[in-house]
Amino acid sequence: MTKSEEGGGRRHYLDHASTSPCRPQAIEAMLPWLSAPGDPARAHLEGQAARVAVELARQQVAAFLGARPREVVFTSGGTEAAVTATWMATERGDHVVVPAIEHSCVREASARHRVSLVGVDRQGRVDPDDVMAAVEPSTSLVHLQLANHEVGTLQPVTEVVARCRERSVLTHVDACAAAGHVPVDFRALGADLLSVSAHKLGGPPGVGALCVRRGLRLRSLLVGGDQERARRAGHENVPAIVGLGTVAEHLCGPALAEEAGDARRRIQRVVAAASDGQLGVGTEVLGHPEARLPHLVCLSLAGVEAEPVVLGLDQAGLAVHSGSSCSSEALVPSPVFEAMGIDASRTLRLSLGWSSADADVDALLGALPVVLTRLMALGA
Repeated sequence: MTKSEEGGGRRHYLDHASTSPCRPQAIEAMLPWLSAPGDPARAHLEGQAARVAVELARQQVAAFLGARPREVVFTSGGTEAAVTATWMATERGDHVVVPAIEHSCVREASARHRVSLVGVDRQGRVDPDDVMAAVEPSTSLVHLQLANHEVGTLQPVTEVVARCRERSVLTHVDACAAAGHVPVDFRALGADLLSVSAHKLGGPPGVGALCVRRGLRLRSLLVGGDQERARRAGHENVPAIVGLGTVAEHLCGPALAEEAGDARRRIQRVVAAASDGQLGVGTEVLGHPEARLPHLVCLSLAGVEAEPVVLGLDQAGLAVHSGSSCSSEALVPSPVFEAMGIDASRTLRLSLGWSSADADVDALLGALPVVLTRLMALGA
C-alpha cells in the first residue's frame, strides 16, 4: 500500500506500457513453485514435475503467439530476447538494418555491428521501401518492432518480413510493446525471430520469450548448458515461466479482445479531451491516428515541459510517463521522438492495462487540466 492509499487516497496507475502489475491468476499459479524443489533437467520426480510445468507453459506461450512449442525459448525478459536475436542472426554477417525508433536494447545490441539506421515519418512509422533500400548483400538481420513503445504506432511488419524473405535476410520482430494488447501471430508474420516480455502484459518480471523459426540453426548467446534445447543455457526460472504461461493461456481466450476494447474506449476519452481543447493547453496526439496500440496515447504539450507535469500528476495520485531525460535512468531524451522530429521534453505518455478502470481516466481528466493550468501560470 502506498502512502497515498494509507491516507485514504487511491493511486491511479497509467504507466502499463512501462510495466504492468502481475495478474492474480499468475501469482496464484506461481506460488507453489516458489518453494518447490526440482531442476527441470533432472530425472528424479521433483525434476520431472518441474519439466512438465515448464513444457506446459511453453505450449501455452506458443499458442498465444501463434508459434510451435519447439520454437519458444524462455529468457529473462524482452531485453535478453532481443539481444539474443541480434547475436544469433549476426553469425551470418556483420551488417544490421535498424529503424531509428527501435527500443534501446535493439539499437545498442546492433551497434556492436555495422548498422544502417532507417528513419521514420512524423507518425513514427517506417516506410518499407526505406528499409529495403538499406539492405545490402552482407545484411544479416533486419529489425522491425511490431508497435512503437512510446507512441503506439503499428509498423508494416508483414510487408517488410515478406520482402526480406525474398532476399534471404533474417528478420527480428520486437513484439514486447504489442503482445497482450493486439494479436501476435508468429507464423502469420513469417518472421525468423520474435521477442516478448511477460511484465508488459501482466505476467511476472524477469521472464520473456524468444521465438526462433523452425529449422533455423543459429548460435546461442548464453552457453554452458543444454537448457532450452541448447539455445539458452542456465537454470530455468520455473515460477516465472509458469506465471507467463498462465497469462498466455488467459489471453488466448476472449480476454485480449475485451481488454483491448475497454482500453481503446478509455484512451479515446483522453484523445477527445486533447482534441477538443479540454486540457487547458494546446496538445497534439502523437503517432499514427489509426494503426496504433489500443491502450496507449502520447501527447505533445504546447508551452509546457512534461517533467513538472509528471511530478504534478504524481502528487495528485497519478503515475504517467514522459519521454524527457529526467523520467528514466537515461541522461538523454528518447531517440524515438528525435527520429520523429518531436521535442521529447514536451511529451506525456499515458497507458492502460488489465487492471485499469474508468475511474483512472476520470482522475486523469480531472487532474491534468489543473496541473497544466497551474504550470502555465508559473511559466513552466
